[in-house]
Order: sequence, then C-alpha cells, then structure tokens
Amino acid sequence: MLAIPINVPADTVKLRLEKTLISRVSRAAFYNLSELRFLWLTYNAITSVHPSSFVNLKALRELRLDGNLLTTFPWEGLRDMPNLQTLGLYNNRLSSLPAHAALFLPNITYLDLSSNRLTILPAELLDLWFPLPELQEGVVQRKILGLHDNPWLCDCQISMVASLSMSLGSPVVLMDQLIMCSRSMGQSGMLLMQAEFPRCMRPSVQPTATRVISPLGSNVILRCDASGYPTPTLTWIKTSAYDNCCQQEILQNSERLPQVLESSPQCDPHTWKEDGSLHSVYWLPWVQQ
Repeated sequence: MLAIPINVPADTVKLRLEKTLISRVSRAAFYNLSELRFLWLTYNAITSVHPSSFVNLKALRELRLDGNLLTTFPWEGLRDMPNLQTLGLYNNRLSSLPAHAALFLPNITYLDLSSNRLTILPAELLDLWFPLPELQEGVVQRKILGLHDNPWLCDCQISMVASLSMSLGSPVVLMDQLIMCSRSMGQSGMLLMQAEFPRCMRPSVQPTATRVISPLGSNVILRCDASGYPTPTLTWIKTSAYDNCCQQEILQNSERLPQVLESSPQCDPHTWKEDGSLHSVYWLPWVQQ
C-alpha cells in the first residue's frame, strides 16, 4: 500500500494502517471520516504530514504515528482535533520540539515523544502545559509524558519536568524516569537523576504597572521584575503605536510629533539587576495625556 485508501466507509470509528509503504499524509486525507475516534498510522514510511491532514476529525480521541520517519510534526494541525487526548510520536526522527507546540497541547493527556532525537525542551512547554499551581483553575488534569531515549542536553528545563513528575499530586507523569543526558556539565551518558541542578527555578514575572499615562514627549520608565534560574530573558514588545480611537487625532497633529514616530520604542539605557529585573527607559511619543 503506497497511499491512504479513499474508499474507507464513512461511519468508520477505528482505522489502523500499519507496516505499509505509505510515505506521506496529504491534505484532508480523512475528511470523509467525521466519526473517526481512533487513528493508528504506525510503523509505516511516513516522512511528512500536511498541516491540514486532520481536517474534520472533530471526534478523534487517539492519534498514533509511532515508528515512522517524521523529522517534523505539524503541531498547528491539532486545532482540527479538539477532542484529541492521546498523541503517539514514539520512534520517529524528531530533532526539535518548537515552542509554539505548547499552544496546541492543552487537551492532550498522553504525549509520547520517546525514542526520537530531541535535545532541548522549550520553556513554554512548562509554562503553558504545566502551569504553576497558583495559576491553575479547578481540578488538575494529569498528563502522561514520554521523554526517554532522546539525546537530551540536560538543562534546567528537563530537570524541572523530572522534578515536577516526582512531586506529590503532580500534573505530569513520566512514562520512564530513566532519562539519559547526552551532555550535562561537561559529562555525557549520565542519568538525569544523577545530575545536580540545585539552582534551577521556574521564572516568575511581576510587572509593576499595567497601564502608564504620560504627557506627550516625556520619558516613561517601565519596570518588570523577573526571577528564576537561568536568568529569564525579558523582551519588550510594542503591540501598536496608538489606539484606534486616537488615530485621527494623531494624524491631525502630525506636524507636532517627532520624526521617529514610526520607529520602534527606544530603550536606553537598560540595566539588569541582580534580582533579575530589567529597568528600561522608553521614549513613547504616541502616549497621550
């Protein structure tokens, strides 16, 4: 079998295609199978999955792509499967887990990434998939995660996931605690449990103000205190130069505005403090009194 068959009955609930020569999953490959709940595409020769392969699979609960040749996975495609709970990507060739993947994982309770080529775990996975207890609402949903058999660079991210899995009432359960470090503090081939990360601490951000009003042309000091180890990296982002309500007024008085109005906010100076805070001075000519 070289391609996914197109004559599968429309009322199919379980579909298993295993040990074939299928090499790709095309766009809307299962569009007519709206009642599908379990889809196994295991141990084939799949090298690519189209981001829209799973359109119309709103009832799908379990997707397994174990034992293929995937180097990337279209995480944004999970939006087409709102009821998906189990995702198996065991034994592929994934070399990275992008930060944006965490955005599409809230409903996943079983994620197997073991036996791939992953080296780094994005910090966003912790913040979005395993939020801090004080940020969680209602009953904590436990999540099963497979990370073993990857050449991890043992850093604070994966260390914190491992530590979290061993705490009482933790939302994360590791399939296998025996995670090996390919590189850690100048050593290799070390169990994560043996590596010491005494200073690892999840980042915490405390902005001092959420709204600042200042006279036109004046300087504004924005402070944001962040703690954690490694030291968090703070990024200032200008979402818009002005509100829609003020746009006409600014255009009418454009001759009074500085010539650098269209440029990004100026940040000078910026100084890191020992407590992890970043003090930035911004000139915001678009801020109205």
